Amino acid sequence: MKKVAVGATVICAAAVCAAAALAVRQRMKSSGKWAKAMGILKEMEEKSGTPLGKLRQVADAMTVEMHAGLASEGGSKLKMLISYVDNLPTGDENGLFYALDLGGTNFRVLRVRLGGKEQRVIKQEFEEVSIPPELMTGASDQLFDYIAEALAKFVATEGDGLHHAPDRQRELGFTFSFPVKQTSIASGSLIRWTKGFKIEDAVGKDVVAELTGAIERKGLDMHVAALVNDTVGTLAGGRYDDPDVIAAVILGTGTNAAYVERALAIPKWHGPLPKSGEMVINMEWGNFRSSHLPFTEYDEALDAESLNPGEQIYEKMISGMYLGEIVRRVLYRMAKEAAFFGDTVPEKLAKPFTLRTPDMSAMHQDTSPDLKVVASKLKDALGISNTSLKMRKAIVELCDIVTTRGARIAAAGIFGIIKKLGRDTVKEEDKQKTVIALDGGLYEHYTKFRECLEDTIKELLGSEVAETIVIEHSNDGSGIGAALLAASHSQYLEAADESQ
Repeated sequence: MKKVAVGATVICAAAVCAAAALAVRQRMKSSGKWAKAMGILKEMEEKSGTPLGKLRQVADAMTVEMHAGLASEGGSKLKMLISYVDNLPTGDENGLFYALDLGGTNFRVLRVRLGGKEQRVIKQEFEEVSIPPELMTGASDQLFDYIAEALAKFVATEGDGLHHAPDRQRELGFTFSFPVKQTSIASGSLIRWTKGFKIEDAVGKDVVAELTGAIERKGLDMHVAALVNDTVGTLAGGRYDDPDVIAAVILGTGTNAAYVERALAIPKWHGPLPKSGEMVINMEWGNFRSSHLPFTEYDEALDAESLNPGEQIYEKMISGMYLGEIVRRVLYRMAKEAAFFGDTVPEKLAKPFTLRTPDMSAMHQDTSPDLKVVASKLKDALGISNTSLKMRKAIVELCDIVTTRGARIAAAGIFGIIKKLGRDTVKEEDKQKTVIALDGGLYEHYTKFRECLEDTIKELLGSEVAETIVIEHSNDGSGIGAALLAASHSQYLEAADESQ
């Protein structure tokens, strides 16, 4: 009996030892995987670094590209497009005007009643409409017919105080937020699509003619008075509110910047000099690229697999369309190479663009002690459940790395514009205020992005100059701005001028 008992004890001890050894091996394996995942995260952090010196190099490169783009067509990665807007709104604008704002996965139709300097914006109404994904890559007529139909429905809802004069055509400002070769205030041919659109038969065509054709097919009596880029519209809206606005930046699904340039500083401008001596330049800065940008393997892969490889590099690093996708790509590598989410890679994580920037923003800004929002977003967006707090903290850290990089290099671009205009120093006799109007969902809704951007601009400017630079949120600047530019370029205004 004793021998049996001793034997049983030995077997039990051996089993316990084996189980303990297995547990140790699993812990070692698990800690090895964790270390590998953290190594991937650390590498991303190092490659995404944006020290002040690097940001100054990015800003200088932006300024150099601006000069080159103004000197000649095709002389720079920046198109530096002439907008034909040489007179920004003054506040004297009067009447009922429409705007159509097409710039991403949604478009907006808007009407506004303007009452001159005394009453300003008396009343405004708008509607937002989603664009079905198939229309983003279909035929030009299909997209513009869909837009014209929504516009006709909106016009049919004109109510009290928002009826147009019966003896006049309705007039519309068309905000079209894609690269266009403008040929006048109300005509311009599409250079290329961005932000996920790829409608081949529209490239090279006059987008005002395309919209006008669709409006006529719907039997709507409406005249397109102004074609503007969303950023030019934001600049117009910002100037209407504040005469010190000299530039506008959009940070939303995509990104762009526009600013007021001296006409004499535009060598490629061959027309008569505008009376104002100024011209609004649409930079198309999303296409900026520089060896100084902290470009990683994830950016390289994202670009290679995109609809427009080699283009819009800056946009792919800083805009709302792409930030969530960069985070997904890093998480996918962590899952694949370090089993971050277990032995199998979550199916949804392998699919591009399943993690949207609004989800990333919600995770990044989760203040709950156990990061409940992170857990919820991982489950809803990526089908990932049962994550530990430690894992959720690592994901928040990754969101912070990607957002900080994007916000800081966006700030460097703004600093580049400020430098180009000579507003980066303070002259004792001239402490003029410089206002930059900002708009876009990324800037408006992603608080950590916005705060990092504004702090970085101050850091680059230094405390003394920072006191003269103001960043202002121009809410819905692109919609209101287009309506304002339709008012300042009204066909009836021109007729009145000719009769005097």
